[in-house]
Parts: sequence; structure tokens; C-alpha cells
Amino acid sequence: MTVTPNDTHPSVASTKRDETRLFVFLIVFLFPILSVALVSGYGFIVWIVQMIFGPPGPA
Repeated sequence: MTVTPNDTHPSVASTKRDETRLFVFLIVFLFPILSVALVSGYGFIVWIVQMIFGPPGPA
């Protein structure tokens, strides 16, 4: 069995380009949007809980 060196296939170059585009999408768009959504959601939950039970501190 002979092993041939990896040729640069057009599909390999396309896959690398797709992976790069996906990486940029994740870093530039998805992670910041998810971060803002999670922090905003947590803040909203804390706000609602404080409206129901009152602010934290000694009673």
C-alpha cells in the first residue's frame, strides 16, 4: 500500500475557508450577542426578584 502526500484539493481549501468564516462569525457575532443576552437575562431576573422580595440587606 502506497501513501501519497496530501494534495490540496479544492474541497480542502473550501473547507478551510468555511471553517475560517465560521470562526470569525463565532468570535465577532455569536459570542458577544450571547454574552449580552446572558448578562441582560441575569440582570432582569435579579430585578424581578428584588421587586417581589425587596432589595437585599438587613430586614
